[in-house]
Amino acid sequence: MHSVTAFGGPQGHFGMMMKTFVDKRRDVTKEELMDYISFCQLLPGASSTQTLTLIGFKRGGIPLAVLTLVVWILPACILMGALSFLVSSIGTTGTLATSIFQFIPPMAIGFLAFAAYRAFTISIINTITKFILLFACILCYFFFKSPFIFPVLIITGGIATNFSNKRISEIEKIKPKQIRWTNIWLFVLLFIVAGALSETARKQQWQNRKVYNLFENNYRFGSFVFGGGDVLIPLMLDQFVARPTSVRMLKKNDLNVIRLERDELLTGAGMVRAIPGPVFSIAAFTGGLALKEEGRMQQTLGCIIGAIGVFLPSALLVLFFFPVWQNLKKFVVVYRALEGINAAVVGIMLAATYYLLKELHIKELNLINSTQIVVIIGTFILLNYTKIIPPIIVGVCMLLGYFI
Repeated sequence: MHSVTAFGGPQGHFGMMMKTFVDKRRDVTKEELMDYISFCQLLPGASSTQTLTLIGFKRGGIPLAVLTLVVWILPACILMGALSFLVSSIGTTGTLATSIFQFIPPMAIGFLAFAAYRAFTISIINTITKFILLFACILCYFFFKSPFIFPVLIITGGIATNFSNKRISEIEKIKPKQIRWTNIWLFVLLFIVAGALSETARKQQWQNRKVYNLFENNYRFGSFVFGGGDVLIPLMLDQFVARPTSVRMLKKNDLNVIRLERDELLTGAGMVRAIPGPVFSIAAFTGGLALKEEGRMQQTLGCIIGAIGVFLPSALLVLFFFPVWQNLKKFVVVYRALEGINAAVVGIMLAATYYLLKELHIKELNLINSTQIVVIIGTFILLNYTKIIPPIIVGVCMLLGYFI
């Protein structure tokens, strides 16, 4: 029931978890749930998905944790996978720019701008975070098509805030107990194997090369995304839209590179707000579109690979690290690094928002262009100043696309 009624992203999901699994079912206590949420915020990946996985882990160990994960992501992934077939069908018989989805991309920009604004008010709290924000925003904008810009900014931000101990209380400096890091070898092994196979498939032009590339792309997303789905979308924009159109890639003339149209990706980014479940389910949508030219069976396989690839790292990290959480949370370096990481993430989100606005190419104020501007501004205002839920905003934008 939670998986088919949980609208509103992680913030809305956490509120519903409190009502369902604490107040109603008493699966966990309020203190336990808050501890789970705090722990998952320190990890990359889908935080609400990781929190639910931990609730299942507490009640029934790894088997129930895995079952909980599958039940939670399945409805959203099925819906987003089905949407990939609908969008690819429109692409062959018409265009997204003249369909009911034509105002979903600008709406998605409004969502991203709102998420960046909210993250700014929470994460940019002192001088060092302001400098990290500015640094990340400028570099991300100018090097948006570089494959290394996101991890470099995240790592640099985490290092920068470790040069001062003024913002961390003394109680968190307790010397931690020794941790057996062998628990994360499976996660690391999969990361290395996926990367090696993807690179080999690219260089040797394997027949099913896109399958290996797709899994590696999504596994990497799930391994590095701090901040949830609103950060995942800029990474996808970089990987599937911006990078394939870079000068270096165009010179290579690589016809087998995974490439999505900007409007296709933003349509998925907008529509994922209208369905219950995790925002990370957009990976099922992009996975399907990535293999749409290979036939229906391959497109279905792409939906499955996209979903598994992006959610698997989240599950591995949370299940392997949680048993040592009581030790891990004593690492003062984690808290200091998280402050810088969050500031860098806000910079990435702001740069991505500006990048998308630039890509609208609004040169004259006709009816369509004017409506796009109104949709972006209106989406931001409704999210920031009203309690209107995202599915209603999506529905209104689709009605605009139908009548205009």
